[in-house]
Amino acid sequence: MMIEPSPHELSRTAFIAKFGGIYEHSPWVAETLYDQGLSKNDSDPKKLSERMVTIVDAAGDERQMALLCAHPELAGKLAMSGSLTAESKAEQASARLDQCSAEEFAEFKNLNRRYQKTFGHPFIIAVRGLNRTKILAAFRERVNHSAQVEFRTALAEVHKIAKLRLDQLAAGKG
Repeated sequence: MMIEPSPHELSRTAFIAKFGGIYEHSPWVAETLYDQGLSKNDSDPKKLSERMVTIVDAAGDERQMALLCAHPELAGKLAMSGSLTAESKAEQASARLDQCSAEEFAEFKNLNRRYQKTFGHPFIIAVRGLNRTKILAAFRERVNHSAQVEFRTALAEVHKIAKLRLDQLAAGKG
């Protein structure tokens, strides 16, 4: 599937409006991509994703950390208050994180607090296709990673989320 209309046919404003949320609260990725120039090839979500990954990977640790920090906690305060972006709300709901038991919610809250204190950013995992059990198992494991390993793991998960969001756009669901 291709993204319609083709990204190269959009004005800068329209492009940012459509792709600025692919990376959570980080429109700079789409802005940089647009400023680099677009072609017909960018209608392919795989190619567009690869270009966005290159931009993020070249951004440096400080900007990457800001990108990680832009993500909400899983089953956290924003989810409970209804303040998630539409994309994050749909993604968390797909894993039924909005239906946590009291025990699951308490564990998420504890793990979120531990993780944030250890790594300085929220736990990030591409939840689409996962359930609460798998997410909690990954959370329990990853909270024990080294800071360097977890930074790279979280960044890889952000790239997965972005790719899934581009695929949703191509499927006409975003």
